Amino acid sequence: MTAERAGAIVVRAEDAERVELPAGGAFGLLVDGDATRGALGANRLTLGVGANGARPHHHAVSWEFFQVLDGAAEFLLGEELVTVAAGGAVAVPPLLPHAFGAAAGSTADLLVVAAPGVRRFGYFRALGDVTRGRLPFEDLRARQEEYDVHFGASAVWEAARG
Repeated sequence: MTAERAGAIVVRAEDAERVELPAGGAFGLLVDGDATRGALGANRLTLGVGANGARPHHHAVSWEFFQVLDGAAEFLLGEELVTVAAGGAVAVPPLLPHAFGAAAGSTADLLVVAAPGVRRFGYFRALGDVTRGRLPFEDLRARQEEYDVHFGASAVWEAARG
């Protein structure tokens, strides 16, 4: 039986849409929530040395799972900062404020899975435009409910990452 007949989704690395980010980073868009009927969504995120990945936010319905494939990442979990090196993972429950970025002096390569999955590829594309100055951040803020990405603030994150 072929993968297509089994209902599986196959995304080869060369076929994944790539959304460029500053400092050599990028999103590799793997599977969006609508492709899995809302079961999950997945992307691969690479971040340059010490680069921020996401400012403080939470998800109302989705868990977010991060596998650190290479390098090291710093995570804000509530008001605690945690550094996780390659091979480690973090699972963030709904409603927990969090943020993440490459650890100081390191790059980070992350597999990120959200479950349940919502249509979030539009968010990643828009975020790429925001980071390159093509779109104001307020455009993303206006779509928080649609993408289940609810922005917040953290004095701990600001003090540590600016």
